Amino acid sequence: MTYKDIVNQIKLKKSFLCVGLDSDIAKIPEFFKKYDNPVFEFNKQIIDATQKYAIAYKPNLAFYEALGIKGWEALEKTTQYIKNNFPEIFLIADAKRGDIGNTSQLYAKAFFETLPFDAITVAPYMGSDSVSPFLSYKNKWVIILALTSNQGASDFQFIEDKSSGLKIYQTILKTAFNWGHKENIMFVIGATKADMLKEVRQIVPDHFLLVPGIGAQGGKLEEIVNFGINSKCGLIVNASRSIIFASKNKDFAEQAATEAHKLQNEMNNLLKINKII
Repeated sequence: MTYKDIVNQIKLKKSFLCVGLDSDIAKIPEFFKKYDNPVFEFNKQIIDATQKYAIAYKPNLAFYEALGIKGWEALEKTTQYIKNNFPEIFLIADAKRGDIGNTSQLYAKAFFETLPFDAITVAPYMGSDSVSPFLSYKNKWVIILALTSNQGASDFQFIEDKSSGLKIYQTILKTAFNWGHKENIMFVIGATKADMLKEVRQIVPDHFLLVPGIGAQGGKLEEIVNFGINSKCGLIVNASRSIIFASKNKDFAEQAATEAHKLQNEMNNLLKINKII
């Protein structure tokens, strides 16, 4: 999927919403337990209910890997269902991989060939040779972890290099900027760090940013847009639990659609204010 394809979807759907499929089997409605693969059946109904409002889906691999073979089956069925029925939707593997080159080559094959993902989240700690195998795929994306929302982010990401004056997350942005280009690299910037998006945009003005952390984690959409939007939008904002677990009852899909629609409406207004649409 190209940069232009993503921008076109944003304009068409008047949305830059990504729905995170953090489909914890312990939290999905109890009646799904009667199915052979409850996680896939849950995902399918969530996707059908929210696809009008979302430009992307992001399965978090932990919720699938923890289930062993059944989890991988659910992941494969989910990704194929999206690509067969909604091929225009951007599909992100929230896998946070990052290893030596020959291992990364196989991770890239797993997610870009065996599975039909458009993008994968990658930890950049091991440097360019751990990321380059993913970048060798045409029209596929690497989403590099740069500035995250979690409590432990301050352990490393804000350490300052005395010689350059740059914090580690800024060094990641500046260095990874040269590994690819805006057509194949995005960056993860946590929504709870919205006030820092202005600094991020000074380093990567044109790249897309994947912004998790709104909804249950407390990030504010308007703040993200105020600091992070660019002339093409340049934002993909993720909400997971606040949408997929909006209800544990039989109306769970309708409630998920309601929450997704609320965010899409807000995004529509913000896109108009910023003259993107």
